[in-house]
Amino acid sequence: MFEIAPSILSADFARLAEEIRAVEEGGAALLHVDVMDGHFVPNITIGLPVVRSLRKATSLPLDTHLMIAEPGRYAVQFVEAGADMVSVHVEADDHLQRTLTAIREAGAKAGVAINPATPLVMLEEALTYADFVLLMSVNPGFGGQKFVPTSMDKLRRLRRMIDDRGLKTRIEIDGGVDAENVAKVVEAGAEILVAGSAIYGKNDPAAAVRELIDKATVWV
Repeated sequence: MFEIAPSILSADFARLAEEIRAVEEGGAALLHVDVMDGHFVPNITIGLPVVRSLRKATSLPLDTHLMIAEPGRYAVQFVEAGADMVSVHVEADDHLQRTLTAIREAGAKAGVAINPATPLVMLEEALTYADFVLLMSVNPGFGGQKFVPTSMDKLRRLRRMIDDRGLKTRIEIDGGVDAENVAKVVEAGAEILVAGSAIYGKNDPAAAVRELIDKATVWV
């Protein structure tokens, strides 16, 4: 099974409710929300007020990716604002077990995100506490980047790591996913597929979601 999670980072914020309705009609399963603080990544996007507004605008689960310094200070606040999934970076949190446990106890799915050049060994202890791993296939901070080629092998190795340990941890992939590579990432083990410009960069976002679903279904 796989799910398409459109990233609103690439959406038109002046028409955000309309943009969300379009991907709902196309069959999106989640809505991916990128939170950036200008410290952990060189960009600033949205925060808690927007997540609260999104919660009122859609029934889709909100998949909130915290690309921020000290995510443990804010993770539960995002759950309280309406996030159904919250992921924090292994590179940014010195107390990852505590943060992931707090997210779960607050009622959301807890995820650990990892950058392209960060080795998978950094996840060894965190996997037990994570409902999903967000594998970055670009360096976080900006939308529209190209898929880092080495991410495909890293995805396969992560799939084996999880399966060998008998865990139910899901794999989400984010960065450069499009109609050309979506079938390959599903075949390699990804279950949640984040796409931004491949959906909102098209004239018809609903049709773009359907195309990704059709392409990915080849490997299901």
